[in-house]
Amino acid sequence: MTPAHYLLHARIAAPNTELSLAGLAERYAADAGLTPVPTDAAVLYHYLVPELGENGACSLPDQLAKEPYDLAATLGGESPAHTARLTALHALVARVAEETGCGWLGIYQAREVAGGRALVKLAYRGKPSRAEFPLTEDFAAHSNNSAVGLSGAGRIIDHVDSYLAEGGAYYTCDAAVQSEVCLPLYDDDGVIVGIVDAEDERQGYFRGDVLARIVALCLAAPAFLPA
Repeated sequence: MTPAHYLLHARIAAPNTELSLAGLAERYAADAGLTPVPTDAAVLYHYLVPELGENGACSLPDQLAKEPYDLAATLGGESPAHTARLTALHALVARVAEETGCGWLGIYQAREVAGGRALVKLAYRGKPSRAEFPLTEDFAAHSNNSAVGLSGAGRIIDHVDSYLAEGGAYYTCDAAVQSEVCLPLYDDDGVIVGIVDAEDERQGYFRGDVLARIVALCLAAPAFLPA
């Protein structure tokens, strides 16, 4: 998908930047595909998650569940193919998080899970957060991730407090977050296959070059999603 087609599908304006979205995406994909698998590949398949509170919302970040999330079980087991793709996704997240300086960044894939279809977190940088976001209209009413995963329409929030004051529904895992961008991932046929979510404590953070790099990540990531 070209950057122009992506922006049209995601229903967001082109970032105000001189960076080449296509060039960034190509470099990200090329470098991620060459990333060596970590010696302990098992670390790719397990991560800490918070306890969940009312309506499935995250509890305080330091109230972690006793057991880490088992991504291998969700993917149908560990395999060389899954390991290679997860390695690439982790490399993409690490690079874009470093280049943008954002406080939190994650890649999710739409998959079938025990409770139905959901967005499953595959790779991230930042504080522990929930592993699955149900792809249902009920959950989308208070979750940007689920809403974008269902509609394919990206969301950019410059000021969370103002957004809430104006009646916007918001799923809170970290009360310090003040800006967010949530963008869809598409396959070659334009089908929604996941999302990228990024957050920061600074207001209006996801604009210009920062937004351009997040969009480039969205263009590069689908090639590495597990089958």
